[in-house]
Amino acid sequence: MTGQTGIFALGDAAHGFFEYTLRAGADAEALVRAVADLRPPHTTVGGVNLVVGFRPELWQRVDPGDTPPGVTGFNLPLVGVDGYTMPATQADLFVWLAAAAYDIVFDLGLETRDALAPLATLTREFTGWSYRHSRDLTGFEDGTENPNLYEAPAIALIGADAPGAGGSVLLFQQWRHDTDAFRALSQTAQERVIGRTKPDSIELTGAAMPADSHVSRTKVVRDGREFDIFRRNVPYGTVSDHGTLFVGFSADQGRMQRMLEQMAGLDGGPRDALTRYTTPLTGSYYLVPAIETLARFTTPEDD
Repeated sequence: MTGQTGIFALGDAAHGFFEYTLRAGADAEALVRAVADLRPPHTTVGGVNLVVGFRPELWQRVDPGDTPPGVTGFNLPLVGVDGYTMPATQADLFVWLAAAAYDIVFDLGLETRDALAPLATLTREFTGWSYRHSRDLTGFEDGTENPNLYEAPAIALIGADAPGAGGSVLLFQQWRHDTDAFRALSQTAQERVIGRTKPDSIELTGAAMPADSHVSRTKVVRDGREFDIFRRNVPYGTVSDHGTLFVGFSADQGRMQRMLEQMAGLDGGPRDALTRYTTPLTGSYYLVPAIETLARFTTPEDD
């Protein structure tokens, strides 16, 4: 089974993220079929990449035999220490369009919205863009520990012998930055918040690494083994309102949920220092089916 290629298509400068809600009375399988029909040639003009995902509970209704056990939507807020909260804003459908220029994303975003309009309502959309090649709006490099593209499929995709093979679990969140507060810190203080040096993204070590640093709190370790996530984060927004769109793919929902719990201090450790300067505004999980799985729902093309 083959993972959706857009998951691993690095280098696009323009991104559109669209979350849809199934209309009252609309058929979930009809929505899956409509999404499966968003395929070439309609979505390859100008080299656009497309990734689609579904609320786990919706996918369970449509294809229970191809649903990983235990995967759920982000259905309840995650409440950490001191009442710190990550909101739950789960929708039914996730569509990500990425291309070299935003006009391509815009045109195909309109086309997608119109195609899905009878079945789903566009609930939220975000425009993402690249910043200083691979940095987020804190000025630090984002995704330093991402696996390379040879290793990424083993991290991001469900194994061949498991339900949902070739698919992935996606965590999607909008994080607003308090840039003025973060920029008011010295570079040394910023590096202690992140857990890395700012110019060259070298991880702090030993006593120099704070227990509440972002690196410390987002590293998921079980029985001495570290479990990675394949991140495709991008910045969003304007000068007055901006932040990071977290786009994380994993073969295992548990490691992403564990990461969020650690960030919120629910594991008994400290709350992630970066959450003092960023605020989560949305939270959703989606199942991203394999290409062959989606193909079973496509409408046959006329010869």
